[in-house]
Amino acid sequence: MQDVVDLEQTVTAIVVDHAGQIGALMPILHAVQEHFGFVPQEAIPLLASLLNLSRAEVHGVMHFYHDFRSQPAGKHVIQVCRAEACQAMGSQDLEKHIKDLLGIDFGQTTADGQFTLEPVYCLGNCACTPSLRIDDDIHARVTPKRFEQLLQSLLEPSA
Repeated sequence: MQDVVDLEQTVTAIVVDHAGQIGALMPILHAVQEHFGFVPQEAIPLLASLLNLSRAEVHGVMHFYHDFRSQPAGKHVIQVCRAEACQAMGSQDLEKHIKDLLGIDFGQTTADGQFTLEPVYCLGNCACTPSLRIDDDIHARVTPKRFEQLLQSLLEPSA
């Protein structure tokens, strides 16, 4: 029960911080996700009530934009570019290799909670394809072997 109270207090405080802002739903959803790591399902009716919107409106925005998660992500989020330039340079083979190596598909998290795999439809790195983002870092000209090196560096303890 304490978790529900914390969620209500946190979400209400976030909404109050954005009071009077035109188009506040998007920044509010971003702030909720920043706080919790995802947008909890329990937050949707609360947001709808606080913002005088329908649940369908909040849910629709949540699920239209790929940046919002309704479940916690893994420790590391891997986004593979699926835009045309990356596909022309082999991102589909890279994508298959990553899925096979991690044993997950897009929108899934590894059983150990280490990695979440997501599609992204442009990283703005078209001259250096195929590209992917791991957490906040964009990597260019990624081959399956280079991905394995990046993955290994994430698994090694910091010195």
